[in-house]
Amino acid sequence: MSNGRSSKLWKVNVISFLLFIVLCITGLLNWLVLPRGYEARGSFLVSLRHFFIAFHEWVGLIFMILIAVHIILHWPQIKLNLKKYGIMK
Repeated sequence: MSNGRSSKLWKVNVISFLLFIVLCITGLLNWLVLPRGYEARGSFLVSLRHFFIAFHEWVGLIFMILIAVHIILHWPQIKLNLKKYGIMK
């Protein structure tokens, strides 16, 4: 693997890991900490919950794009393994 490609892979992997951690934290906050429905009527936590939901969705979208980039960067290796096991000719 060329040095430039391995450097790109390293960056994509680190950023993906950080985004995954953010997704875990925001998902857990929305699920376990911030109140839903009538529990939070009229409080500041409602707007905080909506912010975290929107933030979680955008981070998820960026994470999916980075996973696609990760697969593209690994495509020669994936193709080689598919040929090796007779799945792809």
